[in-house]
Amino acid sequence: MMMDNDCREIPVVDSEASRTPIGVITDHDIVCRAVAQGKDTRSMRVGDCMTTPCVTIGPGQSIEDCVKVLEESGIRRVPVVDEAGVCCGIVAQADIARAAKNQAAQLLNTVST
Repeated sequence: MMMDNDCREIPVVDSEASRTPIGVITDHDIVCRAVAQGKDTRSMRVGDCMTTPCVTIGPGQSIEDCVKVLEESGIRRVPVVDEAGVCCGIVAQADIARAAKNQAAQLLNTVST
């Protein structure tokens, strides 16, 4: 899915029907928790190396709030959930850089350190 969608993170949901995020899986998770440890990725499940708990934000939150969540959590992407807890998107550092250039440099510096 990451290759097909040219992305580095996929929200993991409890079911297709509810689409409530229970974690995320990143390319970094796969490399560090599977490949680097010599595990057979063909027999592994997403739950074997996903990151939990799932940090989320709401679609009505400000960019400033989003930056704060990313900084405090030390993450580069955060799933967006609606009022019902349904995953409806992801905000990435690059999205913030496009929307608010003055906060982007500060975020990239904080998360990178």
